[in-house]
Amino acid sequence: MSAYTRSGAAAPTTSGVRERILETARELFYREGARAVGVDTVVSRSAVAKTSLYRWFPSKDALIVAVLEAESRDRWAAWDEVDRRSAPQPEARMQAHLEHIAAVTAESSFRGCPFMNITAEFPDPEHPARVITRQEEQELRRRVRGIVEQFEGVRDFDTLTEQFMLLIFGALALSQSSGEGIDAAQFVAAGEALVAGNR
Repeated sequence: MSAYTRSGAAAPTTSGVRERILETARELFYREGARAVGVDTVVSRSAVAKTSLYRWFPSKDALIVAVLEAESRDRWAAWDEVDRRSAPQPEARMQAHLEHIAAVTAESSFRGCPFMNITAEFPDPEHPARVITRQEEQELRRRVRGIVEQFEGVRDFDTLTEQFMLLIFGALALSQSSGEGIDAAQFVAAGEALVAGNR
């Protein structure tokens, strides 16, 4: 997340105002929770007028949605980058993704998956944040399935996909609750055991 230096800064462009608000909200919502942070706090930390915030984000829910959409873009850009750097074999690709997830959980700023966090804050299943979170889960499942289908000799792609989903979400939840990063070697070994058990 970016911090903004306001002292002596030039007046931001119109698009710069939106990005300033969005990045400030991303940082605050992730660190303190979307429900706990009011619009006035976002305005104050962004150093913009409240009218500017509402010009770009007509409601707090709209701001929350924009934050999650930005999180999603960054998440899948990182996924695609891991894929590009990985060897093409499915075993290597899955290992690279698990190692990347473990590395993210070890970062000092990590306080859980932003999408998992938001589901704890908004119990209404029809809240737009929950809708985006479900879409995010389905996209992860689609991408995991795309790798799983390339493993040779797997008996049941559906089962293995769901097991990897449980492994990944469990790792994220455990890391958040323990405050410690996931051990990459153990995480990868658990993934390998899942594959071996489905052959």
